[in-house]
This record gives sequence, structure tokens and C-alpha cells, in this order.
Amino acid sequence: MAKSKVYEAAAAKIDRDTFYTSAEAVALAKETGSKKFDSTVEVALKLAVDPRKADQMVRGTVILPHGTGKTARVIVFATGPAAEAALAAGADEVGGAELIEKVAAGYTAFDSAVSTPELMGQVGRLGKVLGPRGLMPNPKTGTVTPNPAKAVEEIKGGKIEFRVDKHANVHFVVGKASFSAEQLNENFTAAVEEIVRLKPSSSKGRYIQKGAISTTFGPGIPLDVNALV
Repeated sequence: MAKSKVYEAAAAKIDRDTFYTSAEAVALAKETGSKKFDSTVEVALKLAVDPRKADQMVRGTVILPHGTGKTARVIVFATGPAAEAALAAGADEVGGAELIEKVAAGYTAFDSAVSTPELMGQVGRLGKVLGPRGLMPNPKTGTVTPNPAKAVEEIKGGKIEFRVDKHANVHFVVGKASFSAEQLNENFTAAVEEIVRLKPSSSKGRYIQKGAISTTFGPGIPLDVNALV
């Protein structure tokens, strides 16, 4: 498929022989993003890990200083006072057995799912629906918790989750093209610092091998990984 003239014009602004600092890359991302809508600014990093090994699975969360530019839709599997607190915290939908059945039937119109520990026995059977979409509640990311209200507040406030895929790549969002370059760079730095903090002790050599920043439908901007670690 031929690339659009808009894409080609944006790509022409990027020197393919240059590796950009994060500050330079986010500034270019703002410049090369679509002018028709507020593009999402995304990052992809290639890590020196083997995801097939349990001790090299890089997974975590970070609260971006300036949020993501999008209000996440959050559902909560909870009952009683915990459910009431989650609703008060801004959860989009809260429930027990009835919400579990709704999701089991294919409902996935949300960005994150949170559960209290006591309901995980029932939520566990939603693995086939939530697992492939990266939506399964997990205690490692704070989405299985006796305090779902706090989890909802954090997610709504800009908390993102990242997880290395089977090709050892990590993808995450750092905001919108309408953010200032400083805001995007600060979000980027916060996320990368957390990913670096989680470097497995068994990972050898340069941890972050390659990286790029891009906007929705925009060209990738190669990162100088030497400046990241």
C-alpha cells in the first residue's frame, strides 16, 4: 500500500541516519503528528531480555506526571463497601457476578479492569476474554487489590501498564501531540526510569537495544539509546 503524501512529508523531516535524544524526538513527534486530530504519542523499546524465561519478564506500571491525555474507562469487580468506594472514585462500572457474566459474554468496552482479591476466583475464568487484550487484573500491577478505589484513582490519573511482548519489545503511551514537548519528555523519562529499574539481573549487555517514538499513523523517530541508560 502506498504511503500518503502527508506521511511522506512527515517522514522527510526525520533524518534516518540520526538517533535522537528523547527531547529531540518528542519535539519531532509533535511536528510530524497529524494536523487533523490530536495524535497519541507512543514509544517502542527493544530490550535485551528473553521473555520465555520467567526471571526476564519485564512488567510493571508507572504514573505519568502529566497523564496520558485520555480518561481511561475502568471497570471494577467488587461488592459491598469496596464497590461503593470504587464508584465514588470514578469507576465506570462496578459489579460482582453480573459484571463477570457480562464480560464473559464478550463485553470489553473498557481500558482497565480491577478486582478485589475475593472475587478473583470467579474473575479468573475470564482469562480467554481479558488475557489476549492485556486486561486481566493482576496483583503485580495493582489491579487486584482490597482497595479498588485507590487503583481507580491512579488509573484515571495517568497510570499506565507496560509488559514485554514475546519479541522482547515494550510499547507504551506518553501522552498526546497537544502536550508540550516538556510534558511529553517528562512522561517519557518517568516510564523509561521505571523500565530500567526493573531490569532483570540475568539480562546481560546493553539493556535497551533500540527505541523509537511515533504518533498515531506517523513515522517512527529513532532514539539514541545510549542516552537512556
